[in-house]
Amino acid sequence: MEFGIFLNGFIPGPAAHDRASEHLGLRRELDLAIKADKHNWKYVWFGEHHALTEYSHMSAPEVLMGYVAAKTERIHLCTGINSLSPRKEHPVRYAERAAMLDHITEGRFEWGTGRGAGSHEVASFNIMDTNSTKAEWDEVAPQIVRMWEQYDYSFHGEHFTVPTPHNILPKPYGHSHPPIWMACGNPGSFAKAGSLGIGAIAFNFEPIYNLKGRIQAYKEAAENPTEILGDYQNNNVMMTNGVICLSDRKRAREIALRGQAGYLVTLVNLYHDTMPKSTDGITWPTPPTDLSSLGGDELLDQLIAGGFLLCGTPEEVCEQVAAYQEVGCDQLVFGLSANLTHDEYHEQIELFGDKVIPEFDKNPEHSTSVYRRNAGGPKYPPFNGPVNEELVHSVLPANAILGLDGQPQG
Repeated sequence: MEFGIFLNGFIPGPAAHDRASEHLGLRRELDLAIKADKHNWKYVWFGEHHALTEYSHMSAPEVLMGYVAAKTERIHLCTGINSLSPRKEHPVRYAERAAMLDHITEGRFEWGTGRGAGSHEVASFNIMDTNSTKAEWDEVAPQIVRMWEQYDYSFHGEHFTVPTPHNILPKPYGHSHPPIWMACGNPGSFAKAGSLGIGAIAFNFEPIYNLKGRIQAYKEAAENPTEILGDYQNNNVMMTNGVICLSDRKRAREIALRGQAGYLVTLVNLYHDTMPKSTDGITWPTPPTDLSSLGGDELLDQLIAGGFLLCGTPEEVCEQVAAYQEVGCDQLVFGLSANLTHDEYHEQIELFGDKVIPEFDKNPEHSTSVYRRNAGGPKYPPFNGPVNEELVHSVLPANAILGLDGQPQG
């Protein structure tokens, strides 16, 4: 099992309306990604949301990725998620940006995709319905791979067109393309991701064992994919959850029971109207339930047993992680708990990375890197139409990297 952190630009309370605080909050999340790179974490996922006050101010994650890429060496940088509606942005821009990030990170970029999280944010792009986003994803996602691989790309679809041949640039880094992922919710979407040979991104808002059937649907479909979307299979299920892992057990449990424990969930309930609300259904600005008043330690033990969160010392958390292995998760990713201070985040990233991750992740190489390295070759031919053999270089400037004979020069 591999591990990652999930950054979302979460800036709660009055700070969301104070520019200096907003700046500090975003910079603090970048610091956490850089810290994770030094403590065995393999992935950092960057959310992308629009106009979701407090919940997520990370509207342009690719900018942050460029900064983090320059400050890190090993950790993979992933979009979680890039929604693909052509009404939001032309698909050529998705292909260009992903390929450029692939170069900047030298193969450490991973492309997580989806339909979008809710009606409020897509309305900021004049999208007043979400009914067609599934059909848009189905059309756009395979075309991005074609854009990455072909030199005379054109397309006439229902949702977007590139009417004449164009070479979409740059091409991805190396011989293949970034790993592809899709956000999943119901069993059908898990099976769809498996059948397309792409990774499944799952968000856990219910008992972990409830997800076993969905993960099985993915794994069964992944055994015999109907048509792999890219030029290799990314056989991975990523699951998000929360964790409080500290050396002091009592302090970890006290933090878990803090009165503001469910604050973030109230914002999820407010904005994410394309999926069911949490079991308590509490929506901002209604305050979250004070867990300490509902049973305290006994309730916390029930939540831990149900897989709603992980909590305790590294030894205890190791036992809890095993449940995720049991249901078939390949990658476990933790969002930033609303209960922790910034200093406590740093403490946790170091402690979990040094004490827990080595117990489960024995391979220094990322699984997605292995899949990509073993890619058999491009899925599509380099050209759709005939090539004019008379179009050849006859002269090159001095700073050309390859000469007319194709050999390095300068």
